Amino acid sequence: MQFGTAPEGQPVELFTLTSGKGLEARIMTWGAAVVSLRVPDADGRCDDVVLGYDTLEGYLRHSAYFGATAGRYANRIGNARFRLNGREHELSANDGAHSLHGGQRGFDKRVWTAVHADARSIELQYRSEDGEEGYPGNLTVTVRYSVSPGNELRIEYTAGTDKETVLNLTNHSYFNLAGAGNGTVLDEEIEIRASRFTPVDAGSIPTGELRSVEGTPLDFRKPVRIGARIHSSDEQLQIGNGYDHNWVLDKPGGALALAARVYDPLTGRIMEVLTTEPGVQFYTGNFLDPAAKGRGGTTYPRRGALCLETQHFPDSPNRSEFPSTTLQPGAIFRSTTIYRFSVEQR
Repeated sequence: MQFGTAPEGQPVELFTLTSGKGLEARIMTWGAAVVSLRVPDADGRCDDVVLGYDTLEGYLRHSAYFGATAGRYANRIGNARFRLNGREHELSANDGAHSLHGGQRGFDKRVWTAVHADARSIELQYRSEDGEEGYPGNLTVTVRYSVSPGNELRIEYTAGTDKETVLNLTNHSYFNLAGAGNGTVLDEEIEIRASRFTPVDAGSIPTGELRSVEGTPLDFRKPVRIGARIHSSDEQLQIGNGYDHNWVLDKPGGALALAARVYDPLTGRIMEVLTTEPGVQFYTGNFLDPAAKGRGGTTYPRRGALCLETQHFPDSPNRSEFPSTTLQPGAIFRSTTIYRFSVEQR
């Protein structure tokens, strides 16, 4: 069905995927974004657990990246520039002096083409031209969303380029397992399978250090209530006004493995995040604007949702010590992330 019309006149389509076991996902071609994700709770009641808007106009007016595919480089690149093969590439700066989620008009603000769709999957494609937002190479990206009877939302990315470039893709859904608009996520519990994180400077750019979480408010190796330490005076939490950091996952490189687990005691919902990526950005909606009314006129308060953005590390093109995000011509970029939903047995 048509969801609206993009600023340049293209129709934006909305597709519905159903698992047959209660999960329903709605995906739109604007930003290849998750618009809605309904999953059952412990009593069998289905609620939407991601933030979103009723119409395309909401997404055009507000830029919180709700549900979007972020790229060409998800997260931040310091000073909006990087060097590749001895040449400096200057990017579009949209986060102070830095580039965030692909720049002024990243993949989240583009109309993708649906190349395949059925009741349980959709494949979306976008061609990013050489020089777009300052990035080199003509890049063709495909995102495939699929749902399973196990109530999983699976996201598979593939991409190829005709010129050496950098690439970092993620999904930017905001989750509240109690239901979108139902208070904050501070009482939800989170576990992150990571012994280290990448500390940031005052501009939220990684310093290059891989720091142990031991003895810090960023230690989620065992489940912790999100609100338990979020008001800590720790310098890192002061910089981000809460959690907005990249964790270095404890898993073999490229292996599809559990990265994080979130539990909501109110509804009994559990979300597990599995990924092939080396990192995950945990963000607690520190800058959500309650004035921007969401779906059904609902207010989304500060810390009314969390993001678990599976990814390579921020600013990797400027950090040779981080896992590389360089994509060569002839090579195929592949990445998989799964959001798996279940309930606590009561």
